[in-house]
Amino acid sequence: MTSTAMAQRVDIEKLRVALRRVSRSNLLSVANRAIELVPRARLGALVAGIVRLELLTEGTRGAASLLDEVRTFHDACLRGEYYDSFDVNSKNYMRTSEGTDAFMAEFERLIEKCIRASAKGPPSTAREAFELLFALLRRLDRDPDSVVFFADEGGSWQVGVDWRAALPAYFRCLADGTPAEQFVREVDRAIADFADYDRPKHLATARRVANAEQRVALRSLPVREQRRSPRA
Repeated sequence: MTSTAMAQRVDIEKLRVALRRVSRSNLLSVANRAIELVPRARLGALVAGIVRLELLTEGTRGAASLLDEVRTFHDACLRGEYYDSFDVNSKNYMRTSEGTDAFMAEFERLIEKCIRASAKGPPSTAREAFELLFALLRRLDRDPDSVVFFADEGGSWQVGVDWRAALPAYFRCLADGTPAEQFVREVDRAIADFADYDRPKHLATARRVANAEQRVALRSLPVREQRRSPRA
């Protein structure tokens, strides 16, 4: 979420109309953001009459760390907890299932949390969290049905990550203490897998956060797109 979005004054009636038209996964994303923004003392009022408040009583255990949250999500995906299929026909092949919508919303929440953490937390922690999420996307490209159900063509491009925000944050974490050869290999892999259509921009971003040795090593990478990306 950008600072511009935070400062934007929104017409409430127009917002209500717009929300009636958005997808279920986007509504889940709105709910996730509301949970982050609404004071904890007001969360009960936010969901009263919609969910059973007695089931939401706060426990004594502290909040999970970012890495714990991402690991829990990653493992749940591999266990098939977000896989939710339906019978596909000519009328519903553009639909996404409830499980897929939940996956999309949770992925967005966690990668946005990784982006924020990259600016203020230990780089190694944010990097590991990013790489677990990237591993899920790569699995989606290899075998979509092993993670979630897509009625039509599936893959990581369906998740809709803002790579112009995510890759700079990841590269900042990656640059911290990583040997030049490994830094270059992971930069190239991330760009090629997820945003090769924007390769020159992402390489420029990597150069800005790299140390002197890493910048020299980056010169070995091709500047132009290596293959046609479905995410373009």
